Amino acid sequence: MATYKLRKVTDYLWEIPREGKMRVPGRIYATADMIEDIRKDNAPQQVANVATLPGIQKFSLAMPDIHWGYGFPIGGVAAFDVDSGIISPGGVGYDINCGVRLLRTDLQVEDIRDKIRDVVAALFHHVPSGVGSTGVLKLSNKELEAVLVEGAHWAVRNGYGTPEDLDKIEETGQLDGADPGAVSPRAMERGRPQLGTLGSGNHFVEVGYVEEVYDEKLADRLGLFKGQVTMIVHTGSRGFGHQVCDDYVRVMLKAASKYGIELPDKQLACAPVNSPEGRRYYAAMACGVNFAFANRQMITHWAREAFVQALGLSPKQVNMQVVYEVAHNIAKIEKHVIDGVEKTVCVHRKGATRAFGPGHPALPERYRDIGQPVLIPGDMGRYSYVLVGTQTAMEETFGSTCHGAGRVMSRHQAKKAARGRSLTGELEKQGIFVMASSRATIAEEMPEAYKDVSQVVEAVVGAGLSEKVARLRPLGVVKG
Repeated sequence: MATYKLRKVTDYLWEIPREGKMRVPGRIYATADMIEDIRKDNAPQQVANVATLPGIQKFSLAMPDIHWGYGFPIGGVAAFDVDSGIISPGGVGYDINCGVRLLRTDLQVEDIRDKIRDVVAALFHHVPSGVGSTGVLKLSNKELEAVLVEGAHWAVRNGYGTPEDLDKIEETGQLDGADPGAVSPRAMERGRPQLGTLGSGNHFVEVGYVEEVYDEKLADRLGLFKGQVTMIVHTGSRGFGHQVCDDYVRVMLKAASKYGIELPDKQLACAPVNSPEGRRYYAAMACGVNFAFANRQMITHWAREAFVQALGLSPKQVNMQVVYEVAHNIAKIEKHVIDGVEKTVCVHRKGATRAFGPGHPALPERYRDIGQPVLIPGDMGRYSYVLVGTQTAMEETFGSTCHGAGRVMSRHQAKKAARGRSLTGELEKQGIFVMASSRATIAEEMPEAYKDVSQVVEAVVGAGLSEKVARLRPLGVVKG
């Protein structure tokens, strides 16, 4: 049973007042229409639980795509003082640096509409996908260690993409502080064959086009125009990141007891940020982050090849360029102004996107004056959005916003609802061609399994956490 209360602050913000062992209030960004569904899986209780952890600053936050997760809710954001606060694997998630990359091309939708089957088939062939999928690379331990430290820079250095790609990735595709020595042999074993693979679940490569532009000036700065062909890559750190999380959940359970941290839920296992256990987890997590950055970079390289092959065009004619790439599951050491004082904090974003506002020095120079590009993928039957971060996000949510549509059905419920239906046929009638490693994946990822992402975007835009730039419509999808 829920023990929290929920009161309306604005049309787009709801608060769980501080009570009991909560150190700060909880806050959930959502519309009135969404809040009842959010209550149903009891995810607000997880928001309240996170609010009890040591060193938490201002609020335990959740975005409108919130749903039940491991310890922390998916869609959760929390910042902890680096001196008095904690770091928690549950606040990052099992798929470390699951993230999204958006690419644009010089092609228009009519250039590929009749060839979308060929494009999707080429992508399916070039990018290994599915449970346990393995790539074409055979890395030695030494090579994998270099990937874990260098991230996307390793991929570019080895011929997978160009240096121009790197500037448009969060952290330029390389998070500092990674130490392969903090990673278990089992994680190395699981990660070695999986670099350059899409994986399973909700991961995908999606070919689409710019259906609507909301702000011409911002779209032009991002290189986007109406009718333009785009591609989204959504994947993470595969079995490597999962194993890192699994290893450190056990470490953190012992650490929480060692440091006298009271946990309302064992899945919130944690350690002080600056404890030996906390520093070691961060070093291993950073390895997972860099694995994922390299993974998306390599998938981009093979996707470029697939486009050229399927369309019979030159790379110059396609001109597939990175717009931006964001991380969704990550803990980062950042400086934020809290109650008028700049503090160094460990910001956990789990199923949430960094959304730094205009002028932030961490942003690429080309985008610094407009704010960070924010990529919000929807389900495979509807649409995705491109936004930018705002100053309001810096003031209210540690520069964070939503990350996607958010599930409303479990995978089991979705498979049950899909029985007797031809989902691929239904999507083809909408002009969307889908390929997947199994029919079960398509059923689990059916459009109805997710919230309408336009409602999620409405909430963060209404709250001032992001500004709308463009809406993208899918044409073809490769699912893991």
